[in-house]
Amino acid sequence: MSYQVHPSAIIDDGAQVGSGSRIWHFVHVCAGAVIGRNVSLGQNVFVGNRVVIGNDCKVQNNVSVYDNVTLEDGVFCGPSMVFTNVYNPRSYVERKDEFMDTVVCKGATLGANCTIICGVIIGKFAFIGAGAVVNKSVPDYALMVGVPARQIGWMSEYGEQLDLPLNGNADAHCKHTGSLYRLAGKNLEKVT
Repeated sequence: MSYQVHPSAIIDDGAQVGSGSRIWHFVHVCAGAVIGRNVSLGQNVFVGNRVVIGNDCKVQNNVSVYDNVTLEDGVFCGPSMVFTNVYNPRSYVERKDEFMDTVVCKGATLGANCTIICGVIIGKFAFIGAGAVVNKSVPDYALMVGVPARQIGWMSEYGEQLDLPLNGNADAHCKHTGSLYRLAGKNLEKVT
């Protein structure tokens, strides 16, 4: 085995787990899950059958990654954050054929106790603040807070807020790395 598993964890036969990954106490990984290299699954994490977790992701304690959720490389899921996969669940109504896809793009951060409503795309290196409720797709590099989540700024790949307006045409440098970011309208991209 090229990954570490705590004795209390359950990894169902058929699950794919990449080398260097660490699976901690009371984790359950279902048979159809695909988990990349160097992933950390904290205590009490659940990973469903139709889940893909990319390389270098960190899923903190008490997170359930339900069917139809994809985490691209380098995603951080803060403690006790929540994914959903049905928009309007009812105990008396079977809706497994209505699961909606949720994609969290490369490098995004999902803060502690935030909730991601199914059917959205969280853009690359976006930053969802603790406790936020995301009910619509989020642009690359956007800083989102509140209930429902609203954009209040832009974040660098390093995780520092950039001195930029929400829209317009402007440039900013990450204070930590010096990388240049360019805002064009409502879209931000890293230039160097």
